[in-house]
Amino acid sequence: MNKQMIISVMSKDRTGIIADITGAIYELGGDLADLNQSVLGGYLTMILFATFDENISRERLIDKIATIKSPTKLDVVAREVDLRIDSSQSELPQKTYIMTTQGLNRKGLVYGISSFCFNYNINILDLATTIKEDTYTMVLQLDLSEVASIVEVRKALQDYAEKNRLQVVLQHHDLFKVTNEIPF
Repeated sequence: MNKQMIISVMSKDRTGIIADITGAIYELGGDLADLNQSVLGGYLTMILFATFDENISRERLIDKIATIKSPTKLDVVAREVDLRIDSSQSELPQKTYIMTTQGLNRKGLVYGISSFCFNYNINILDLATTIKEDTYTMVLQLDLSEVASIVEVRKALQDYAEKNRLQVVLQHHDLFKVTNEIPF
C-alpha cells in the first residue's frame, strides 16, 4: 500500500533548489503527482504532492530534505494525507473563470476581493498578485460552479469595482486561454 504526502518547502531562492528537493524525493522512491512553486520577495515557496512506499515516513522525508547541502535554510513541513489522487480532480471545473483586478496599491485589496468571492460562493482555485510602482494586480482562477447567476455576479462585481476604484475583468477560462496562450 502506498502513502501520499503533501510537502511544503520555503527557503531563500537559489539556483538548483528545485532539483535538490525533487532529487531527495526521487531518492526515496517518491512519485510526484503535483507541484506548485513560486518566488516571492526572493523566497521560494513550494508545495508538492507525492506518493511513497509505505515504509517512507514523514520524519524520514523531512530528514532526507534536511541533509541537502544548501547554503540556504530549508523550512519543510510534510503531512500524510488519506485522500487518494483522482486524475479527474486535476481537471478544471466547467465553470472556471479568470478574474484580473488592478488598482492603486492599498491595504485590504486581497481581503476585499476574497471576501467578495466568499459572499458569492465562489471558490478561489489559484491566486497570484504583484505590485509594480503603485499598481497592485491580482489574477484569480475561480470556480463559479456554485453560483446561481453569473449575470448577478458580474453586476455585483462591476459595482464593487466602481466603489473601490478597481479595474476588474471576469472571463471564462476557455476565452482567457485562447487569448493569452502562445500556440506551439
